[in-house]
Amino acid sequence: MVETALPSKDDLAAAGLRLEVEDAVAKITLSRPERRNAMTGRTWTTLAHVGHTLPPSVRIVVVDGEGSTFSSGIDLAMFSPEGVEGETSVLQNIGDDAESRSALDATIAGYQEGFLWLRRPDIVSIAAVRGHAIGAGFQLALACDLRVLADDAQLCMKEPALGLVPDLTGTKPLVDIVGVSRAIELCLTTRTVGAAEARELRLAELVVGGSELDSAVRDLVSALLATSPEAAAATKELLLQAPHNSLEEQIVAERRAQADRLNALARQLGG
Repeated sequence: MVETALPSKDDLAAAGLRLEVEDAVAKITLSRPERRNAMTGRTWTTLAHVGHTLPPSVRIVVVDGEGSTFSSGIDLAMFSPEGVEGETSVLQNIGDDAESRSALDATIAGYQEGFLWLRRPDIVSIAAVRGHAIGAGFQLALACDLRVLADDAQLCMKEPALGLVPDLTGTKPLVDIVGVSRAIELCLTTRTVGAAEARELRLAELVVGGSELDSAVRDLVSALLATSPEAAAATKELLLQAPHNSLEEQIVAERRAQADRLNALARQLGG
């Protein structure tokens, strides 16, 4: 089923989320403070629903966490026989037969959709991180284009310590940012990275005092909105291609994108 409307407040609350949309800015808040904003399968599928149904006027998406923690990661109740209340236990699809593996693959792919859309060229996504961003929380921050950290932020890729792997789209951006060797060290030691080190590793674009986090994000949003939406989307699309393109491929992409922009501007001037 293709969603056409944003999730209801009740659906968002059941997923541990809040959503505010004001003009060109959407703010998604992880809102399970009693569980330190731990996330479940419903959280991720509802994030995907949000991404599929945001108004086209939205240019900036800010993701933050309620209270003093961004997210403690996956709710481990997902791996209990009874599962999370109102959700099917992940253990239901465990099995080595083809049918079970296919069902589990589809389930995880559905979860990943909650992270993938944050990379779309038509939006800029910002993670505003205070306190812990552990496991799935770290991967959600990595799914965003930009990360602004409070100076008390603590990042950790915890999955290997639980006998799991990071499977929510986090391994690719982590390697792209810090390199394979550092990514191996961070993931296999499952150690915590503080805000200062995160900035040194380029895991944070900005680190500010905790009381300054909200204002720093607002300033960043204002600066991003000052650029024309069409030019911003075209430029982000170019930048997303760059790591995978040769120089020759990239300069062709630049020419094509610039031709599109010049034609669009000419139509505006003539129209």
